[in-house]
Parts: sequence; C-alpha cells; structure tokens
Amino acid sequence: TAEPPKGLKSNLLRAYSSLDDDWFTEAGNVSKGCQQAFRKMLFGLFFFHGLIQERCNFGPLGWNIPYQFSEQDRQISADQLKIFLQDQDPVIPYKALCYTCSECNYGGRVTDADDRVTIAKIVTDFYCPDILKEDYKFSPSGIYYAPKFTNKEGYMDYIKSLPINQEPEIFGLHANANLTCAINEVMAMLSTANSMQGAGSGGDGGKSSDEILAEMSAKYLNEIAKPFDTEAASAKYPVDYHESLNTVLNQEMLRFNKLIVRVRSSLADVGKAVKGLVVMDANLDEVATGILRNTRPSYWMKVSYPSLKPLSSYVADLVARLTFFSNWERDGHPPTYWISGFFFTQSFLTGILQNYARKFQLAIDTLGWQYNVMKKSFADQETFTKPETGCYVHGLFMEGARWDDDAGCIAESLPKVLFSEIPYMHWDPLEKHKDDTDMNRIYMSPLYKTSERKGVLATTGHSSNRVMTLNFKISAKHTGKYWTKRGVAALCALDT
Repeated sequence: TAEPPKGLKSNLLRAYSSLDDDWFTEAGNVSKGCQQAFRKMLFGLFFFHGLIQERCNFGPLGWNIPYQFSEQDRQISADQLKIFLQDQDPVIPYKALCYTCSECNYGGRVTDADDRVTIAKIVTDFYCPDILKEDYKFSPSGIYYAPKFTNKEGYMDYIKSLPINQEPEIFGLHANANLTCAINEVMAMLSTANSMQGAGSGGDGGKSSDEILAEMSAKYLNEIAKPFDTEAASAKYPVDYHESLNTVLNQEMLRFNKLIVRVRSSLADVGKAVKGLVVMDANLDEVATGILRNTRPSYWMKVSYPSLKPLSSYVADLVARLTFFSNWERDGHPPTYWISGFFFTQSFLTGILQNYARKFQLAIDTLGWQYNVMKKSFADQETFTKPETGCYVHGLFMEGARWDDDAGCIAESLPKVLFSEIPYMHWDPLEKHKDDTDMNRIYMSPLYKTSERKGVLATTGHSSNRVMTLNFKISAKHTGKYWTKRGVAALCALDT
C-alpha cells in the first residue's frame, strides 16, 4: 500500500505527477471553455483531496473519525469530472459533481453524520462557478488558488512555489488548531510512556506502590457517596403524568447506582488486596494500575458515562454528579439543570418535551426546541426562578469558537484559548411549524458528551457521544458553512 504524502504541497505534487499526459491533454477538448473549466476544476479536486486528508491531523476538529481517503477516490472523481463536463458542455452540473464526489466517492467512507455535513460543505469551495474566476482564492491569505490555464508542468511549477508547512486557515480552521494538533501529539506520546512505566519500588524515601494504593483507594472510597436509596426516591417522586422528570430522576439514580456499586466495591477490594485479605484478580489489577497511573480503568468505564478525564478528575466529576442528583432528590426539582451531569441526557430532554406536550395537549413529535443563550450576568443572581416552559441549563463548553456575550452570537476563539464556556441557556420547546428562526443566521452546532466526538450508535438510535443539535446565532459577516469548516461544536465536558 502507498502511504499518503505528508502535507498539502506533497499531496498535490503526487496527484499531478501520477497523471497520464495524454489523458490530461485530451480531457475536455470538446471546446475551449470546457477544457479551461476542466483544468481549473481538476486542480480544485486535487486540492480538495489533499485538504481532507490533511484535516485528519487536527483530530476531532478536522474529522470526528480519521478516514483513510485513497488515490482511487481521487481518480474516479477525476474521471467523472471529465465525463460530466464533456457530455454536458457548455453546462457545468455543479450539484451533480458535488453529490457524486462528496456523497458517493469520498462520502462512501464517511460514516459519521456530522462529518458527512462537513465534507459536503467543503467540496462546494472547489466545485463552484467562482473557481472559474481568476481572482478566486481558496483561503483568506490568497496564497492558494487555481492557476490560470496552462500545461501539466505549469501547474507543478505553481505547486512547487507553495509553502511547505500550511497554516490552519487553508482548512477553514482557527490558528488555535495548530496548538490543538501539537497537544494531541504530545498527549498521545505521554499516554504511551505512562502505560509503559513500572509500578515503582518506593526507594529513596518515596511511598511504595502498596502505600499509594491503600491511601488513594481509601481517599476515593471516602469521597464517593453510597448508592442512592431508589425506593425512597420512587416514593417521593412517583410516576406522574404531569411531571415526567420524576421518572428521569429515578432512572438516572438506577444508572448511577450500577456505577457506584462497581466503583466502591473495587476500591474496597483493592484496599483489602494490598493487605493480603483478598486475591487480586484481573479487574482489581486493572483498577490498581489505574490508581497508580491516574488512568480510568476500563472495568469502571463498561458501566460508566463517556469520559476522557484522568482518574483523579473522573472521581471529582463523579462526586459532583452524585451531589447534583442527591440535592435534586432532597430539595425537589431544581430551577436550573447541570446538563453535563446526566448519565443519559436524551431522557431528560424527552422529559421536558413530554411535560410541555401534556401541559398544552400537543403531540410530542410536533415539538422542537428554541435555544436562547442568556447574558453572562444571568449567572450572578443569588436565586433562580424556574421558567414557565422549558428549562435553564448550564455546564456546556464550545470548541473552535466562543460565545460573544455583547454581540449575542458566535465569534472567533481568543488566541490560545481552545475551549470557552457557554453561558446559561434557556431551552424552550415549541411547535415546529411556529418556529420562525431564520436558519440563514444560525449555525447548527452538534453537542457531544466528550471532546472525542465520535461515538457508537446504540440500538435505540442514539450515539453514545452525540446528544443533539443546538442552534447558535451567527453574525452577518459569517455563514453556517464558515463555522462548519471551523469544526465548531458544543461539549458537555472537557478532558481535564
């Protein structure tokens, strides 16, 4: 197998050097206009091919799942471009070309729904009427563009003049993406090094691994509360036709109890195993290794909510979630909800919609959401009042952009700030046919549980990571496509 070349410049050079001279010369020769359009759009196609391969270097900002696009994808797209242009000259079927390229040839490899949206948006930068104009640039810097009509050597000369290292702006990404890329590389290296380290002997006055295990297992065991009393909760919050969140609370407690029981029992057994009271099996050994290396044991994660946090942060996060639900159970339904704290967030959203549907005698499948981002000052009030309809939520973050509190829309990230907090939001159900939102002034942002973004599709039709789509207002100088190429997404939790 041939490895794809590193860098946009190398990718373009390989594409043109592998072209058959006769095929390139004869393509589009039915008319002068057809041949000029073909060579412009062929350069656009080769650029598109290199661009989507290089986006993989930026992790989830580029693609949720790293795809292995091949030269065969590029070649079949080039053949189709030639056939479409020659057969339909002088008409150029841009929509058909975009569809066959992004949905069929390259899109056949793209399995994630949000990635399919991204690739469909990117291809329209290259298969469009503007590419035939001489002043059309592929990036704001103006470095990259489709050269004037020339021969194969002329295109290769232009490619050789391009910079070796490309900036994130050519991919539609913010300059912070380089920082994200570098952090991901270093974290992967450190993770590998961490997995190879020994347990340590505790020499030179340091604590032995047994002492660390005994101390940390006792500390975590003390911090994590005992399982919820689900019988008492069911009695206090019975099934109620007008309050679906009673059922949501009970179901969440059952899910957390399953995790709490496993975490507490394994921590207790690790403490006993250190003293020689129980035999250390494979699961306990995994938990012990996790404690020593500050990594999440997969034995816990099998019954846990998705998380990328190190063990110490994971335990702190779990304690915060348990506190949220114990306060809910003790004090009644809260006026605001920590949306990141739910085990199965979709059940909470369904509960809110059910309450609205039953209150106003509507069919639940006719309802949608209206998302209003509150001012940051909203969080400063001492007491919150529950809204008439819908719910106030908090605890979300934005990657790839930030929320501009003054302008009331999405804005560019600040330099070196990779994640920004989203203020309190009011999620309000409404009938879909009454929604008068101008979708041209909206960015439809996916909401994920973790920054990994990719997930596994369950039999219920829900992704294990994707929660829903949020609508954020955008400024007049930007489009939804601009932020899609930026890889902007909302997250429930960070990695730290």
